[in-house]
Amino acid sequence: MRIGTTLSVGLNGLKAFTVSMQAYISPGLPYFSIIGLPDTSLSEARERVKSACASAGFSWPETRVTVNLSPASLPKSGAAHDLAIAASVLCAGGAIPHDSLADTLVLGELKLDGTVLPVAGLLPILLHARNSGITRAFIPQGNLEESELVPDIDVVPVRHVGELIEHMGGKASYRIPDNPYELRMPSFDDPLNGEMADGTSTTGLDMDQVMGQEHTKWALEVAAAGGHHVIMVGPPGAGKTMLASRLPTIMPPMNERQQLEVASIRSLCGTLTEYGITDVPPYEAPHHTASVAALVGGGSGMARPGAITRAHNGVLFMDEAPEFPPRVLQTIREPLETGYVAISRSKGNAHYPARFQLVMAANPCPCGFGWGTGEKCVCSVKERTRYWNRLSGPILDRIDIQITVPPIATFVPISETPAESSATIRARVVEARNAAAERYRFEDWPCNAKASGEWLRRNTSGKALIPLSRAVEQQRLSLRGADRALRLAWTLADVDGRTSPNAQDVSSGIALRTRLR
Repeated sequence: MRIGTTLSVGLNGLKAFTVSMQAYISPGLPYFSIIGLPDTSLSEARERVKSACASAGFSWPETRVTVNLSPASLPKSGAAHDLAIAASVLCAGGAIPHDSLADTLVLGELKLDGTVLPVAGLLPILLHARNSGITRAFIPQGNLEESELVPDIDVVPVRHVGELIEHMGGKASYRIPDNPYELRMPSFDDPLNGEMADGTSTTGLDMDQVMGQEHTKWALEVAAAGGHHVIMVGPPGAGKTMLASRLPTIMPPMNERQQLEVASIRSLCGTLTEYGITDVPPYEAPHHTASVAALVGGGSGMARPGAITRAHNGVLFMDEAPEFPPRVLQTIREPLETGYVAISRSKGNAHYPARFQLVMAANPCPCGFGWGTGEKCVCSVKERTRYWNRLSGPILDRIDIQITVPPIATFVPISETPAESSATIRARVVEARNAAAERYRFEDWPCNAKASGEWLRRNTSGKALIPLSRAVEQQRLSLRGADRALRLAWTLADVDGRTSPNAQDVSSGIALRTRLR
């Protein structure tokens, strides 16, 4: 009995698991079956694999061929297993030396002519393979650049299934197409991912390009220093979107672990080749007509990541926040607290990271002119109430900084002092983050926004807590809001270079939280 064996890797969200492919050629009527909980696209691999192997000169057995995917209890999906299935059959059929690929990872989607197409999610797959002790991998030529991000694995790129046969010492007869225009990473992401709503790139943005709005810039600096969520309210044209899009430029650079997390998500979405490995936090700005699946993830079969996952370790900007459907807004409440999103589907559960910094922008009313004297506003009281009721109390209670963004009074800045650049602001933010990291060196809190309220209360002086107690007594703050205001106070102290907040810091933290009330 000849059984051909090779290895592949499946993905459940970003969690990878090793799949052992075993092909058995047995007597019986001609039939090709794939067992082990394959989905529809993987079941269709039968025809792709048969045609691809024939294109390489392999004579398909006129008998029964069975391929088993182990572990059989886990659902497998996608066409990335095509090449591994073909390799196991080739081993069983003698075209490749028996068991020569038993400890080798094989990945790639096959076309009918035997061409190997690149696959999405290669980075988390190779990271899992390295951690599992796999030292050799055959991957599509189109994924070669991405594979270079993972050292310690002998990567062999192939363009055609015939190249795999020849590399393993077999003989093949094939022809590679002259114009393989389809050999590029598939993208399951929004085409505007990483871009502004108007299609312009987020690179080259700087805070000194924003005219005025010094107080709002200061509030965003505080948000970046402490990892706090923000909502900005102001009339159209005040600069809310410009300011939000430049927040990543003043945030601390991502560390190596965060870079790999973001790169793995982009690999799964098929956009890693556009970004590469970078320390700049990601920026996502979904349109206000986005569905629940587009925002938190979803889709048929195994759920795919949404905007909140693509914004992991970065910024999720929700412009015109009250225009988002209430059901969509409510879905981000749990990820804001837990830092991940769990999506259940009939074929399994997917867990994706979603530790993002939320920035919302809103007009003062539906028409946008309910500002100042409100002379131009045409909205009724009922319309304004309905507009703001879409942002429920639980949502606003999770947003630390709530600020108003007034319109610019004059086109030419009055001050002749040039505006601060993002690099200057970022240096202060990094210094404040380093102070917080030193303070929490024995804890698992990356920034003040994630710190324990009990720890902060215990280490804040009683005099500084007096304004907080008064705000709770007056019902200006909930208990959760009081903890968040205290976190803001610690961030303000870090920005100003103090080791702990004073009463003024606490009062400023309360003011930043209650500006819209």
